[in-house]
Amino acid sequence: MLEIVQIPVLQDNYLYLIYEPKSGQTAIVDPALEEPVIAEVEKRGWALTHIINTHHHWDHVGANEALKERFGLTIIGPKADKDRIPGIDICVDEGDQITLGDAVADVYFVPGHTRGHIAYHFAEADALFCGDTIFSMGCGRLFEGTPAQMWHSISKLAALPDETLIYCAHEYTTANGNFALSIEPKNAALVARMADVAALRANGKPTVPTTLGLEKKTNPFLRPMSAEIQHTIGLAGADLTDVFAEVRHRKDNF
Repeated sequence: MLEIVQIPVLQDNYLYLIYEPKSGQTAIVDPALEEPVIAEVEKRGWALTHIINTHHHWDHVGANEALKERFGLTIIGPKADKDRIPGIDICVDEGDQITLGDAVADVYFVPGHTRGHIAYHFAEADALFCGDTIFSMGCGRLFEGTPAQMWHSISKLAALPDETLIYCAHEYTTANGNFALSIEPKNAALVARMADVAALRANGKPTVPTTLGLEKKTNPFLRPMSAEIQHTIGLAGADLTDVFAEVRHRKDNF
């Protein structure tokens, strides 16, 4: 079983160490900064062997080259964005798999936030590392992709088992939830979840990881089929891509 350690950095980023105990191989997902990563692996006595990148933004690849120089590790990243991933060694795409010791992850191509974004699903560990594609009650801004691309990407990930743990890259849950309430205020699961979120944050605790099943009940970007959302935004019965696009537009201006 994988051991996954969350490392908070910057204002709201999360990095993730993934340790495979049988082999001792250890990966860091989307390292923004080197110092917190080095401190954590040294504290635990682990040997850092891999970097796993989801996309090219600086707060996901900022420590790639420094960590590679220090540890001589292997950097895995999106084939579609290979020219923007510092130090990349292995390029992967939809349908590929990566291994960390005995652990295997399926790669999903999920453009929308960026044109080359990918996600990694370790099925046996029920762990999805999706970068900035799905957030807790949110999704990434469409910097390089279209609403149709992002809705297709999210739909692809939403087909994974409900028990899948979503290890997203930012602590945006409170703001995301407040927006979700503005367009689906009668969603009882959402109201209850926001009470839980408020309690966690009041005690300085993270709201991530979340589960895919919980996101399906409370995340408006996974819920364009909701009659209440469609009514609130004036798109009752509309195509789901159009509903998704309007929800994203409203969140951008919330």
